[in-house]
Amino acid sequence: MSLKRYTIAGLFVLGFIFPAVSAAADAEAGKAKAAVCAACHGKNGIAQIPTYPNLAGQNEQYLVLSLKAYKNKQRSGGQAAIMQGQAMGLSDTDIANLAAYYASLPADGGK
Repeated sequence: MSLKRYTIAGLFVLGFIFPAVSAAADAEAGKAKAAVCAACHGKNGIAQIPTYPNLAGQNEQYLVLSLKAYKNKQRSGGQAAIMQGQAMGLSDTDIANLAAYYASLPADGGK
């Protein structure tokens, strides 16, 4: 098999392992869904409690993968039990929208 075919096959496989965030993700819908997230992660995605992660400016794909991992109980430790409970009620569209919203925020919280 040629290098070109290996490359194409590899990209095809990666597309299944790491699906792209939908281009149709709606940051405004994510903002509306994020109200419950603000309790721990802050109103602008900047956590007030040092042990909770900031979400503002985070990589969108990372957020999608993280929320799906919590939803599927593939993450443990720390606050995983809380996050698993929160993620269970989210659809894939909700997850994409939340990720789009937090990724759109300035990493410094808009300071």
